[in-house]
Amino acid sequence: MVMVAFLLWVILAPGIAASCNPTKADAILVYCYPKTIITKIPECPYGWEVNQLALGGVCYNGVHDSGYYQFTIPDLSPKNKSYCGTQSDFKSSIYHFYNSITSNDSSVIVKSQPVNYSFTCTYHANYLVNHAAFDQRVATVHVKNGSSGSFESQLSLNFYTNAKFTTKKEAPFVVETADIGSDIFAGVEAKGLSARFKVVLTNCWATPSSEYFYQIQWPLITKGCATDSSIIVHENGKDSRATFQFNAFRFRNVPKLSKVWLHCETHVCDSEKFSCPVGSMMLYYKKI
Repeated sequence: MVMVAFLLWVILAPGIAASCNPTKADAILVYCYPKTIITKIPECPYGWEVNQLALGGVCYNGVHDSGYYQFTIPDLSPKNKSYCGTQSDFKSSIYHFYNSITSNDSSVIVKSQPVNYSFTCTYHANYLVNHAAFDQRVATVHVKNGSSGSFESQLSLNFYTNAKFTTKKEAPFVVETADIGSDIFAGVEAKGLSARFKVVLTNCWATPSSEYFYQIQWPLITKGCATDSSIIVHENGKDSRATFQFNAFRFRNVPKLSKVWLHCETHVCDSEKFSCPVGSMMLYYKKI
């Protein structure tokens, strides 16, 4: 699981003495998980008790945790669309989630110096997922997860036994020479993400090398669309998994046992902000 910690400055305003033993640490720890955000501040900041500090100024859900006050955003896609005032935006292919922990004294006089701990979590939207798919005679599959970003450890490229995509094929699996042309069922799946995020396959292609930029390539999916009638895109941008199928093949003029690698550019789409299913001017259907 990917975890990112940020150290942010605290916005302070003048105040007076406090009730508990004050700490004057102008810092906040922020842990950005794929589905959850956890923030921690030192106990009794400038004299404030945990029940006097509110997440987003509305939720008094802080708890004591080994010298810290801990506040948790349990799900980035709650039913009310915004958990305790959590806001989000999307800029330059990066999702930003932000909120703050603020002091709130309802008494007639202010006994502690007001505090405002602001924090942000960022998540990349685009990833490259690779698989060693098969070779000229056999197919050996192993997973190499995507590029950098907080969602990367949640993405995987898997193979399945049929178009129902309910049973995964264990790696490695074998395709004999006589089976070249048979159907291969594949999908990119995200686990542990909030329900608001959908998996979109932007481009998928095959190479005889593990290098995704290798000069010899066969495109399978381009801009979300199948490149020919032998390829079927079953689901794309509708759920936490995008699935497709293609025919087993071989590259010409390469050694018999050279591997074929499958590469997919994957976009994690926020369905609360965008229409995630990819539109296509070309629709291909395969006769059975």
